Amino acid sequence: MVLESLPLLSLLLWTPILGGLGVVVAGRGEHPGRARAVALAVAVVTLLLSLPLYTGFDTGTYAMQFVERTPWIERFGIDYHLGVDGLSMPLVLLTTFSTVLVVLSAWKVIRHRVAQYMASFLVMEGLMIGVFSALDAVLFYVLWEAMLVPMFLIIGVWGGARRVYATVKFFLYTFLGSVLMLVALLYLYSRGGSFAIADLHALPLDLTAQTLVFLAFLVAFGVKVPMWPFHTWLPDAHVEAPTGGSVILAAIMLKMGGYGFLRFSLPITPDASRELDWLVIGLSLVAIVYVGFVAIIQTDLKKLIAYSSISHMGFVTLGFFLLFEIFDATGNTGGAVLGIEGGMVQMVSHGFISGALFLSVGVLYDRLHTREIAAYGGVVNTMPTFAALMMLFVMANSGLPGTSGFVGEFLVVLASFQANFWYAFLAGTILLLGAAYNLWMYKRVIYGRVANEGVAGLQDLDRRELGVLASLAVLVLLFGVWPNPLLEVMHPSVEHLVQQVLQSKL
Repeated sequence: MVLESLPLLSLLLWTPILGGLGVVVAGRGEHPGRARAVALAVAVVTLLLSLPLYTGFDTGTYAMQFVERTPWIERFGIDYHLGVDGLSMPLVLLTTFSTVLVVLSAWKVIRHRVAQYMASFLVMEGLMIGVFSALDAVLFYVLWEAMLVPMFLIIGVWGGARRVYATVKFFLYTFLGSVLMLVALLYLYSRGGSFAIADLHALPLDLTAQTLVFLAFLVAFGVKVPMWPFHTWLPDAHVEAPTGGSVILAAIMLKMGGYGFLRFSLPITPDASRELDWLVIGLSLVAIVYVGFVAIIQTDLKKLIAYSSISHMGFVTLGFFLLFEIFDATGNTGGAVLGIEGGMVQMVSHGFISGALFLSVGVLYDRLHTREIAAYGGVVNTMPTFAALMMLFVMANSGLPGTSGFVGEFLVVLASFQANFWYAFLAGTILLLGAAYNLWMYKRVIYGRVANEGVAGLQDLDRRELGVLASLAVLVLLFGVWPNPLLEVMHPSVEHLVQQVLQSKL
């Protein structure tokens, strides 16, 4: 294909990074309007550059596409090596789309250090695209770690009253988990002499080595997901982060942990993954059920959505690690493919829904400057358009059929039945718990008794806010009734991954 001859992935990686530097220059001398305009232009250009990844994608193969490879540190065989397949390409598009919304959401809200704020998101966008497209383990690790810096600044500079505590906690959790990943990668290099991820997939390892590497990856990626009990950094980070920071945390950064399990843990350590799948399944079910109950008692809007994210991401890891039990129970790979595809759809869908919910909270917070559920009530009387859109996102977060939130959960529950009835039963509780905390929150905020005099003076969505939320509403409904564009892209890659993982290295 002609498109594959273009360095599309390098353009996607470097355009927002260099554009972020350009935003800082454009915003010098107190010119926030110029900084906003340049940031939006860069974000839109990056989104447009990412579209050929989908239109030019060959859905008939599992092979990496749009591949670029250039020697980087030749002495150690480290390459600047990029490429995407059906597992990574949807996440790249999710990243470019979400960044445009984040820039628009901050248009009026961020009033100090505007250029630096916008630049931080653009730089982080480029680094996250690099993480999803890196085919060299060192390149992956460098971009994975570098991405912490702009998020550290976003929460620490533009966050809430306890932003320093939340920032340090976020950095320590994610950085310490990443150190274990580095140790595992160095060990793998010592055994195989290559940092190419494809070579690591083929590297023969005994069960002891696989187990140690698997546990290192489990901590590194489990912190990022975040899995229970590594999840405690996330609610604090969400509460203190500005709206844009919360959106990127929920929509993109959590997905990097799930992606890591698919790209590293399962194919590099298939036998350890089989031996320890009970551990991941158990932690996933705890996240779904226990954290769902924790969400019910929250009084802060952001904390409720943060705990909801942890519960829903439990569905992702559950779908990924059911494959061995499904294969043992049925003798075919169809159910295993179903579970992983359900987890992937859930990741993309959660990016839309959680991003929309955090943007909705931001709309309310910008007007009344409080996140307490008890401080609202009767919002529908003054913001009917907002109330209608938020109802859609709340119902999608509850897994309503016809929305994207239903598709991934349905596929994972369907796969769970093929492995163990009780897995499906416990996983299905998310539909009840999700409806409980989502509808309870919605009833008290949008309807209910007016608890704040300021509610009477609220203004409904302006055109910018309406455009941002409406675009997410369209995607939530589109993938809810027609998920095939997403499923057909990922299907060959998921099938190949399942076949690869089911082949023992022992």
